[in-house]
Amino acid sequence: RYRRGIRTGLLKILSKMGISTIAGYRGAQLFEIIGLAPDVVDLCFPGTPARIGGAGFVDLDRDQRQLAAEARDESVALRAGGLYKYVHGGEYHMYNPDVIASLQEAVRTGGTAAYRRYADHVDTRPPSALRDLLRPRDAERPLPLDQVEPLAQIVTRFDSAGMSLGALSPEAHEALAIAMNRLGARSNSGEGGEDPVRYGTEKMSKIKQVASGRFGVTPSYLVHAEVLQIKIAQGAKPGEGGQLPGHKVNEMIARLRFAKPGIGLISPPPHHDIYSIEDLAQLIHDLKQVNPEALVSVKLVSHAGVGTVAAGVVKAGADLITVSGHDGGTGASPLTSLKYAGTPWELGLSETRQTLLKHGLRDRVRLQTDGGLKTGLDVIKAAILGAESFGFGTAPMVALGCKYLRICHLNNCATGVATQHELLRRNHFVGLPEMVENFFRFIAEDVRAHLARLGFARLEDIIGRTDLLERLDVPLAGTGPLDLTPLLAREGGGHMKPYCIRARNPVRETSALVEAIQTDTAAAVAARSGGRFAYAITNADRAVGARLSGAIARQWGDHGMDEAPLTLALSGSAGQSLGAWNAGGLHIDVTGEANDYVGKGMAGGRIVLRPPEDAGYASHEAPIVGNTCLYGATGGTLFAAGTAGERFGVRNSGAIAVVEGTGDHCCEYMTGGVVCVLGKTGVNFGAGMTGGFAFVLDEDGQFTDRYNHELIDTHRLVPAHMQAHRNYLRKLIEDYTAETGSAWGRHVLDDFSGYLPKFWLVKPKAADLESLIDSLQQAA
Repeated sequence: RYRRGIRTGLLKILSKMGISTIAGYRGAQLFEIIGLAPDVVDLCFPGTPARIGGAGFVDLDRDQRQLAAEARDESVALRAGGLYKYVHGGEYHMYNPDVIASLQEAVRTGGTAAYRRYADHVDTRPPSALRDLLRPRDAERPLPLDQVEPLAQIVTRFDSAGMSLGALSPEAHEALAIAMNRLGARSNSGEGGEDPVRYGTEKMSKIKQVASGRFGVTPSYLVHAEVLQIKIAQGAKPGEGGQLPGHKVNEMIARLRFAKPGIGLISPPPHHDIYSIEDLAQLIHDLKQVNPEALVSVKLVSHAGVGTVAAGVVKAGADLITVSGHDGGTGASPLTSLKYAGTPWELGLSETRQTLLKHGLRDRVRLQTDGGLKTGLDVIKAAILGAESFGFGTAPMVALGCKYLRICHLNNCATGVATQHELLRRNHFVGLPEMVENFFRFIAEDVRAHLARLGFARLEDIIGRTDLLERLDVPLAGTGPLDLTPLLAREGGGHMKPYCIRARNPVRETSALVEAIQTDTAAAVAARSGGRFAYAITNADRAVGARLSGAIARQWGDHGMDEAPLTLALSGSAGQSLGAWNAGGLHIDVTGEANDYVGKGMAGGRIVLRPPEDAGYASHEAPIVGNTCLYGATGGTLFAAGTAGERFGVRNSGAIAVVEGTGDHCCEYMTGGVVCVLGKTGVNFGAGMTGGFAFVLDEDGQFTDRYNHELIDTHRLVPAHMQAHRNYLRKLIEDYTAETGSAWGRHVLDDFSGYLPKFWLVKPKAADLESLIDSLQQAA
């Protein structure tokens, strides 16, 4: 059992860090040190980031001797500690019963006295975060409260952090959205998508999370947003990302996420489509194409070096940056991420502020932080350290009734906040939007009171003013003094404003072709009349079709033009993101080739690629599209008469595709749809695949060594009971060949009986063959 526990924990850490062998960790210095003195770091961990000092050898020796003495004294019971669960007299928990009870009383009654009790519990706690060692300097001449900016302006700086529908119950998710909309603030959908019936109502989340493989991302989802947030990382669960257990995936959640009920869901890591700042810039560009009116936010994690990443993000065109700390996760973080994982937002925010000032970028982007914010004093300290907006996650959930039991992942939340269990939601959820409104009004009034004491009329006036903070001389148990000078350093920037002065960063490099298509098709979209439009295209023309899909979705929804399709007939070499978030009713027909991300997030319509008639090469031996095509697609059809690059169809949740070969990781995390590969694949085919199915032509007999055996089965199509699958495959290849004119497709059809024994049907282990027949009929 001990060995099994060690092995499981080790594998979990390996998977989180993304390095598959122990040898790969030797000397890698992947961690950051918080709270060890420089002499300890220099001797034991030379070269490892350690910015604030802390415990020396004397302190470490004293701790070990004290623990040893307690262990040997049989007259004293061993301390439970309370490291993970609250234990009276044990380790201090920032969400302890006093904090939770006083907050819930305050938001339920609306009483200022109850809020003050809550704030006192938080603001006078023993040092538990880096900000607890700092305090604002009171002004010699405080301002009267009536001279401070009003509550209505301050609350617009508050966001609810990304918490998905699925992790939260529909009632809690909607109550949060209603409250934030009433306040003039913004709620964040999280990465689980949003029910379209909420679009345009007070239940709609203004911030919608997206990376192209997130759940439920369609053009309609994207155009119904004020902010589109690209989730690169999250501080509360570093290296793990969103994970929704299968028992929380009911019929509604499965419908919104384009998945199967009862099947666990894992978000693809961002590196599947974001390998560099250039890739991130492409995604930002694509999002600003599909919804030019939205701001684009990038969520980063507090970590050594985040300032450099943030500088690249600004240059890539982002309008907002969130630096997320390790405190948070709405109680749903796995035990492996509760301790010794992630870093405080104070470190990441300070580094980001300083780096952006140093490089002359600070006034081009809004800077936000989140992670454990609870009171107005937290907001004031975050503002002084450089934030101009503030994300709250756990606290609003507590306001809605959460008791912080840390059982969110079990689907048996006793308060109905974080469960999909109907009885628990109906009988135990007591949360109301008014409770969340009360919480944020209390926070805003608290901020106003602190601003008055500081002598400032506006929150804007204290952003980045680290001279307003002073160090508290508080003894810390088990460690030496912490050097917080790196948090407070003020350098660079000159006369630059320490906050954003731009309404938005403009969409850059929109090609003339995109503008021409938009102008030419405007009348057809408005009249829902369809039509055919022909253009030449070059690889400088990026995201062609995305702007048009956004316009279609804004007027008619994801599939409102299915019966009156628009066709773009393109000839040449298409740039990146051709047909990104393709709406139903948009057909893109390319004679030539295309770069990466073809059909990314595709929701409907059709994309067809064929080589020129005089190409002079065999299509099944040459690439016609790049990497990461159909990433996060939810519908539509892609026919490509040639081979594709790596990561084809990752998180495909409904699209039908035929290609003549693929690279590594094809169909990874797939939850729906059909992929037919008429040729060789790379390794790791079907990893994490939980829905849909695939056909693979295996001429050289090597496919059994190329697919991931963990979650999928393979079957031959020759047996009699596979007749329906054979019929479907033949019809699919016939349609593909008719659309593309593929000589290879025609060759396979001409000798279909000869090629049939070489085909594999790939399906998830959780799906039986009979149920696939219904899927086949639906896909057809």
